[in-house]
Amino acid sequence: MFNISYIVKNLIIINVVVFVVFGLILPQFSYFVEAYYPASKEFLPVQLIGHMFMHGDLMHLFFNMFMLYMFGTVLENYWGPKFFLFYYLIAGFGAIGLHMFVKYISLTMIADDIPPGMYETVYNEGRSVLTQGKNYMDSDLGNLNQILNVPAVGASGAVYGLLAGFGLQFPRQKLMLIFPPIPIEARIFIPILIIIEFVLGMRGGDNIAHFAHLGGALFGFILFKFRHKINL
Repeated sequence: MFNISYIVKNLIIINVVVFVVFGLILPQFSYFVEAYYPASKEFLPVQLIGHMFMHGDLMHLFFNMFMLYMFGTVLENYWGPKFFLFYYLIAGFGAIGLHMFVKYISLTMIADDIPPGMYETVYNEGRSVLTQGKNYMDSDLGNLNQILNVPAVGASGAVYGLLAGFGLQFPRQKLMLIFPPIPIEARIFIPILIIIEFVLGMRGGDNIAHFAHLGGALFGFILFKFRHKINL
């Protein structure tokens, strides 16, 4: 950790502080750092920034910060701190953007099947239902409630942007996996991760924002391709 770069170090500190404050000390204010769908009663614009620094639990935080350290330090030292921070934030915004777009598509697919008046019921009462560990038995109402009242948190989208950037910048760099314990070049390993995320996202049902991961990787890819036109 002694060779950690400046921006990466401060991003890790911010993530840890936000988790401690909003996850452990003041959980009643966690809605400031949880990204709800814009049509939700719980949505606040500050969530579009705050969610990138909040995590669901310690393992979620540790994994993302470890990945940020491993790949972010290399990229910051290579790109410089200004472009690295710009890239990281844009990847994070792109992640939540695609995540919300997929939610919008899901909402339009079930909108016609929602009984009259039930949208307002879910809008007003759905979050309290979920906090009790329950959901509506009707599948369409249950899906609507998840769209409106299940927030996204974490730096995963921005981290997937870093993975994409690393694979593009250092395609032949070998990465050692835990399982199987064999080295795989970044140009092979990272696309495999992205394909897995796409498959899991299409399958759904696990409450993980897979399309946010894909959004981070997509916007990271686009930004990398136009990096020479960005004066940072």
